[in-house]
Amino acid sequence: VNMLLVTEFILLGLTDYPRLQIPLFLLFLLIYSVTLLGNIGIMALISMNRKLHTPMYFLLCNLSFVDICYSSVSTPNMVVNFLSVRKTIPFAMCAIQMFINFTMGSTEVFLLTVMAYDRYTAICNPLLYSVIMSSRACIYLLIFIYSLAVLNALTHAALTFTLPFCDSNEITHFFCDVPPILMISCADTAINEIVLISLAGGLILLCLIIILISYAYIVVAILMISSSEGRWRTFSTCSAHFVCVIIFFGTLVFMYVKPSSSHSMAQDRVASVFYTVVIPMLNPIIYSLRNQEVKEAFKKSIGTICV
Repeated sequence: VNMLLVTEFILLGLTDYPRLQIPLFLLFLLIYSVTLLGNIGIMALISMNRKLHTPMYFLLCNLSFVDICYSSVSTPNMVVNFLSVRKTIPFAMCAIQMFINFTMGSTEVFLLTVMAYDRYTAICNPLLYSVIMSSRACIYLLIFIYSLAVLNALTHAALTFTLPFCDSNEITHFFCDVPPILMISCADTAINEIVLISLAGGLILLCLIIILISYAYIVVAILMISSSEGRWRTFSTCSAHFVCVIIFFGTLVFMYVKPSSSHSMAQDRVASVFYTVVIPMLNPIIYSLRNQEVKEAFKKSIGTICV
C-alpha cells in the first residue's frame, strides 16, 4: 500500500466544467451576500424591537447567528475555489472546517427541535409557557445545545482525522465533510460509518420525531381554535418553522442516515449545497414572509428610519 503523509487535501468542488465556474461563482456570491444580509437583519430587528424579546424570537436570533456561521464555514472557500487553479486546503484547516461545520449543523438541528417544543408549549400549554420557557431555562437550553453540538462534532472529526490516507488526497466535494473523506481513506472505515449513522443519524431522527410529535399536538390545538383569524395567525407562525424543518432535515437524512457505500458524490454535493448554503439563506426569508409579528416589526423599523 502506498502510504502518504497527507499535509493538504484537494477540494474538487461542485463541478468539473470550466464553463460553469464563473456563473456558479456569481450565483453563490449572491446567495452568501443575501444570507449575511438576511440573518444580520433578523438579529438587528429582534434586538431593536422590545415586542420581539420573547423566547421564540430569542431562539430565532440564535438560529440566525448559527446560519451565518454555518454558511461562512464553507461558502467563502467554495466561492474562492471557483476562480482558483489549485483548490487545496491544509490538513489542519480541513479538520477545523469539518469540526465547525458539524458543530453548527448539530446546533441548528437542536435549535429547530427546541423551537418546535417552544411553539408546542405556547399553543398547547399557554398558562405554563412563561414558567417552562423562562429566560433562565432558555439560556440553560442554549448552553446544553452548544455543548452537545461541540461534543458530537469533536467525536466525528477526531475519528475521521485519525484515519490513514493512501494513494489520493482528492476530496470529491466543495468542503471537508465526513462521507467524502471516508471514501479516500485506505483503512477500514466500518467503525466510522457505524458512529456516523448511529450518532449523527440517530440524533437527527430523534430530533425529527420530537418535532413531528410537537406539530401533531399543534395541529390538533389549531383545529380547536374557534375563530378563523386566530387559527390563521397561529398557523402562519408555525408553518414558517415547519417549512424550514422539512427542507433542512430532508437533506440531512439523505446525507447521514445511510452507509457511505451507497453515497453518490453528485447527489451528496447537491444535498450539501441545500443544508449548508441554501437553507441559511432561506430561513430569514421564510420567517420574514410567513411571520406577521416580524413583518409588523420590520414595517415599524422602516417607518422609524424614514421619519
